[in-house]
Amino acid sequence: MTEEQITKGNTTENSQVYGINLLFGKWDLSGVAVEDPSLKRYINLDAVSVPHSCGRSANKWLGNISTSVVERLINKLMRTCHYTGMKSKSYKIVMDTFEIIHKRTKTNPVQILVNAIENTAPREETTRLRFGGVSVLQAVDTAPSRRLSIALQNITKGAVNSSFKSKKRAAECLANEIMNAAEDKNTSFAVSKKNEIERIAASAR
Repeated sequence: MTEEQITKGNTTENSQVYGINLLFGKWDLSGVAVEDPSLKRYINLDAVSVPHSCGRSANKWLGNISTSVVERLINKLMRTCHYTGMKSKSYKIVMDTFEIIHKRTKTNPVQILVNAIENTAPREETTRLRFGGVSVLQAVDTAPSRRLSIALQNITKGAVNSSFKSKKRAAECLANEIMNAAEDKNTSFAVSKKNEIERIAASAR
């Protein structure tokens, strides 16, 4: 066996044992594909074991571009009323969610999340214009960075709403929301919200 083969073998073994560059020590992000060209730049899929950047990009212009999409999902979950400031709890929910998704779909859960984002990111929305004392709605194109933020916000909001006064765990509700959104089902809160936003925008053209 050559030295190169030994090195490759050790690297593969170490990555499997210690989870080097694997999300949560399990999921490889190198094979995850983003089909939507406008979102490709903004969905960060850099290899990271622990999706927690300690807010390094919080005060930077478009700093979210350098933040892992999984960390952004965790942060959006924290912005809901039930998990405000609960970083460790939100982290555990997302980690359990990925386990559930993988168990049901036999697919990389990050790819399912990316598909869900692509299906729930609105392409246009409305803004309010004032002409004298009259307010009117005007359809506008949605920026790619805002599309991603809206998609993540609606996914987490739908999961929290479905878990309220329910026997299902939050991780199960989030997994159901992500899988339904990935399949573009109207049972998904985020998909129905996207359709509503685009319908209003179409009527305001």
